[in-house]
Amino acid sequence: MTTVPLQYSDAPADPLHVAVIMDGNGRWAQARGLPRTAGHKAGAEAVRRTVKAAASLGVPYLTLFGFSSENWKRPQGEVGDLMGLLRLYLRKEVGDLDREGVRLRIIGDRTRFDEDIQRLIDDAEGRTSGNTRLNLTIALSYGGRQEILNAARSLAEQVRLGGIDPDDIDEARFQDSLYTAGLPDPDLLIRTSGEQRVSNFLLWQVAYAEFVFTDVLWPDFGHQQLAEALDDFRGRERRFGGSAGA
Repeated sequence: MTTVPLQYSDAPADPLHVAVIMDGNGRWAQARGLPRTAGHKAGAEAVRRTVKAAASLGVPYLTLFGFSSENWKRPQGEVGDLMGLLRLYLRKEVGDLDREGVRLRIIGDRTRFDEDIQRLIDDAEGRTSGNTRLNLTIALSYGGRQEILNAARSLAEQVRLGGIDPDDIDEARFQDSLYTAGLPDPDLLIRTSGEQRVSNFLLWQVAYAEFVFTDVLWPDFGHQQLAEALDDFRGRERRFGGSAGA
């Protein structure tokens, strides 16, 4: 699969690819005296709002961090609730995504999901594969370090079998071995809830991304907050390691 060329430019412009670490569901619920499940349900509504906002604001690629590989360590009841919400989303939202011209991709270790969820993911991706208005990627059972390790192992196996020479491994070939093969790297990474870390998300891909951290908890995120982050991005000068401006 051919990787989309990187868009290196100093000129302020709309980001081609926006990635979001959705954080704060639990704190949102706690502040209201509600169970964590209520926070996750409100977070699912924020996903719906943000997808619509991205499409209306002309963002062509949106990637959301939905469930990390470390999240499997959470209490069994909470994980079960999250899986239930995932099933509901895949069953109820895919029709709307398709009608709105949204292509859905899921990245991460699918083998850890129950078989019915894996089938729902396959069906959702197949149904929306021809859509072009917005490319929506959701990272589920995802870890950035594991993604890099998997890519390295895949390339090492190709070398072992004689398919490629070690000297042929460059950034482009490595990138094509990642879950995100075929997608441009994020230009903008947003994290909600006031935390300021990447939490093992897209470690290779965000090497030159601009970061925006907002105190807004994810269930309260929507069109206004996304528009404000895009405005912030447009005001920055992107140098990609080059010399500072005048």
